[in-house]
Amino acid sequence: MEGGSKLEKAVNYANNHQELLENYLLDGRCEISNNRAERCSKSYGSGRKNFLFHNSVNGAKSSAIIYSLVETAKANHLNVFQYLYTLLLYMPDYKHKPAGVEAMMPWGEFIKRCCGVMNTETETPENRGQIPV
Repeated sequence: MEGGSKLEKAVNYANNHQELLENYLLDGRCEISNNRAERCSKSYGSGRKNFLFHNSVNGAKSSAIIYSLVETAKANHLNVFQYLYTLLLYMPDYKHKPAGVEAMMPWGEFIKRCCGVMNTETETPENRGQIPV
């Protein structure tokens, strides 16, 4: 039997790694735990066995991109469907234009429209207009 109780091991670990464990105190944006990050990745982990397109590297990359977009939209309090719809609607015309890509970031003024309700019937490729860049 290994020496020490679980509590003793936890205290020793905290003492031995004190400097690293206090890193979150250096930047107010950092959280004390990684629970939120683990919850975000849980949806991917629980569904990955069911993904049919993960039989290739490109399929895995595509999945990672979509999950990143979805979780970023959630973290920025956007309607996920509307955010993805807007990206797919506008990105083809702006993917090589840095100002257009910046305008489609979740914190951009143009994307704030994804917080409310968007009429996808009228917002089509034919009449979508231009991004104000």
